[in-house]
Amino acid sequence: MDSAFRSNLFDIAQDASQAATAHNDSEHHIVRSISIDKLPDKLLLNIAGYLHLSELGKFARVCKKWRVIAYDSRLWTRVSLRPEFSGLHVYSPEILQALIGIRFGSTLRYIEIPSDLITAPVLHELSNKSPGLRYMTLDFSNAMQLHDFNDLNAFPCNLRSLCICLSEVIFLEGFMRRIYSCLSSLEVLHLIGTFELSSESEEDIYEVINISKIKAHTPNLKVVNLYGITFLDDSHIDLLASNCIHIENLALNFCLRVKGASFKNLIQRCKKLKCLLLHHAGVEDDHMMSVPWETSSIHELDLTSTELSAQCLESILLRMPGFTYLALGYCEFFNDKVRLRRLGILASHGMNLQGLMIAGKPKLTENFWLNAIPYLRNIKICVLGTANGWFLKMQTRIHVDQIVEFFAQHCPRMERCEIQWDPDTIRFSEKSNKFIDHIRLRCPGLRSFTLSDGEYYEMAKSNFERADRVKVVRTCTNYTTSIVSLLTAYNDLLFN
Repeated sequence: MDSAFRSNLFDIAQDASQAATAHNDSEHHIVRSISIDKLPDKLLLNIAGYLHLSELGKFARVCKKWRVIAYDSRLWTRVSLRPEFSGLHVYSPEILQALIGIRFGSTLRYIEIPSDLITAPVLHELSNKSPGLRYMTLDFSNAMQLHDFNDLNAFPCNLRSLCICLSEVIFLEGFMRRIYSCLSSLEVLHLIGTFELSSESEEDIYEVINISKIKAHTPNLKVVNLYGITFLDDSHIDLLASNCIHIENLALNFCLRVKGASFKNLIQRCKKLKCLLLHHAGVEDDHMMSVPWETSSIHELDLTSTELSAQCLESILLRMPGFTYLALGYCEFFNDKVRLRRLGILASHGMNLQGLMIAGKPKLTENFWLNAIPYLRNIKICVLGTANGWFLKMQTRIHVDQIVEFFAQHCPRMERCEIQWDPDTIRFSEKSNKFIDHIRLRCPGLRSFTLSDGEYYEMAKSNFERADRVKVVRTCTNYTTSIVSLLTAYNDLLFN
C-alpha cells in the first residue's frame, strides 16, 4: 500500500513538474513577445505627454507610428516658440502658419511667439484655426523692427490672458491699433518692460505702448502686471483705475516712476483690489500716507526694497484691514520700532497670515521675532534674517535656538522657512539638536528649511537625514525661498 501510494505521488509530482515547465515556457514566450510597439496608442500618447515639445521631434523619428503619436494635436496645447525658454525654434512665419493648421489646430490653448514670427498671416491663421486659444505671449523685447501689419484684420478674440514683452525703442501703436477691438475678453494683462536691460544714465525714455488706449478696450481686467516699465508713472495708473474697476490684482514691480500719487483714486475706484505688489517701485511717503488704506480690501501687500520711512510704514500697516501675505524685505526703515505687535496687525489678523518675508533687515533682532512668531499660527512660508555678505551687518549675535523653538511651538502649518543669518551672526548650543528635533516633529508639513552654510546647517541637515528626510534642509547658496506662490493669483501673475 505504501509502495502504491509513493508511486502515485511520484506520478503526480512529475505531471506537475511538466505542467510548470510548460507554463514557464509559455510565460517566457509571452514576455518576449511584448514590446513598446504592442502598447495601445492611447497609452503611448500618454507617455509622450511627459516629454518636452523639443524632444517630440526625436520621438517622431523612431518610426511612422511614433511620428503619428508625436504630432497628435493633443500634445501641442501649450507651445512656446521662444528657443531661449523652450528650445523649440521655428525658422520662418510660413512654417509656423503650416504648423498651426496641421499640428496645433483647435486644441491649442497657449502660445508664445517671438517678434520675428509675429506677422499678419500668422495671426490670421491663429484666429481662424485655433478658436480655443486663451493665453498668448507676444515677445517684442528683441525686435529690431516690426513686420507690416497694415493687412492685419483678424486676431484671436477669445483670449483670457495676453502678455506683451516691450522693446526699448520699437513703438507698438501701429500694431496695437489693429487689435484693440479684439481685447474685450481679456482678464489678465502683462506688459513686461525693459528695466533689466536699461541703465540709469539713459535720458530718453519712450512710451512705446499706449496704455490709455489699452484700458479703454479692456474693461474686464482682473489681473494687471506692469513689470519694469521705465516710462510708466502715476498718470497711467489713474487711467487704468478710471475704466478697469474690476481689477483685483495689480503688480507694479520695478516701476520706478510710480510714486503713489494715483493710489488714492485707485483704492476709491477699484473696490475689488485685494493684491498690490510694489517690489522696488518708486513710491514716496507723502503719497502713500494720503491713501485711505482703511477702506481698501487689500490683504496681499509687497513693499520689498522700497524707501518708505518708519512713520509711513507704520501708518500704512496700521490702517490696512489685515493680511494673508506681507513682504517687507530690504525696507531700510523697517526696524524694531515699527513692530507688527505694536501695530496690532498680528494680534488682530495674525491668524490669517500665511506668507511673511522680512529679510535683509539687520536691525531686526531676535526680540522682534520672539514677539512676532506666537501670532503666526497659520504661517506657511516665512523668510527672515540677513543674507551672508549683506552690507549692513548685525551688531549683535542671534540665538537661533529660541527662534527655531518658537516656530516649532506656534507654527504647526509651516511648509517653508528660510533663516538667512550667517554663521558669524547666529549662536547656538549643544542642545540645538533638541530644538531641531522639535521643529521636525511639530511641523510635519515642513518641506524646506533653508540656512546659511556652516556648522549649524550641517547639524540641522544630519538631524533631518537621520529621520529619512534628506531633501528638507538646504543652503541659501543653492536655494532661495519665496512667498509668491501664496498669492491667490499666482498662476495668473506668472510670466516667462
